[in-house]
Amino acid sequence: MLDRMAEPIQVQVTSPVRTFQRKVIIVKIIVLTAISFGLGFAHNWASTRYYQPDYVAGFRTGLLEGAVMPAALPGLVRGYDLPIYAPNNLGRPYKIGYILGLNTCGTFYFGIAFYQPRRSRRARNAESH
Repeated sequence: MLDRMAEPIQVQVTSPVRTFQRKVIIVKIIVLTAISFGLGFAHNWASTRYYQPDYVAGFRTGLLEGAVMPAALPGLVRGYDLPIYAPNNLGRPYKIGYILGLNTCGTFYFGIAFYQPRRSRRARNAESH
């Protein structure tokens, strides 16, 4: 009978590492959603101002359009015919700006998605014990 009383009660305790990982994932989802909404608003703003029939797009416009082009995907999926490339452009300068804008946006967006913050010394010590 005393043997049964001596059995420890198992209590599930979540480790600080798991709690930290959950917080990081939640923050990433919130940040990426906010960035996506920001890009969507930027694309709508740019499309009404820069897609005029007489406007000739240059490097800066290419940079802006390349940066907000990924935000066009949700609108295109929903059936809107959004412009993602200016047909009336200066050629090479526009294309270079477009590629730089697209790569910068992708680097920033996916950099946030795959960024892994360093754990504090206390979390590393708790993990090793």
